[in-house]
Amino acid sequence: MISLEYLRHFRLGEYAIFDLLVSFLGIWLIAPLLSKLLKKVKIIVPKNNWVFLTLPIGIAVHLLFGKFTPMTRNFIDIHGHYLLKIAVIALMIGGMRGIKLSNKSDKI
Repeated sequence: MISLEYLRHFRLGEYAIFDLLVSFLGIWLIAPLLSKLLKKVKIIVPKNNWVFLTLPIGIAVHLLFGKFTPMTRNFIDIHGHYLLKIAVIALMIGGMRGIKLSNKSDKI
């Protein structure tokens, strides 16, 4: 049986590919539910936008709970890792595009 440590052994720089893939897959699977929940409070988020928002949301949640993963640590490091910062900000901008506030009350 393949262990979790073995799967996390494969890396892209210092980031585990397995963790990134599971994060993107998880958000992709729950995107319809998240969009439906936000539609109830009149915020329309296209399902594809959730995939773009995966890393920014992940970093924000890790910061909120004080769990400093390598990506979180690198993102808040003020002395480097500018490519990561640019990528996360670009993903945030890409994820925010297309989000709208709804004026009408939609029945779900």
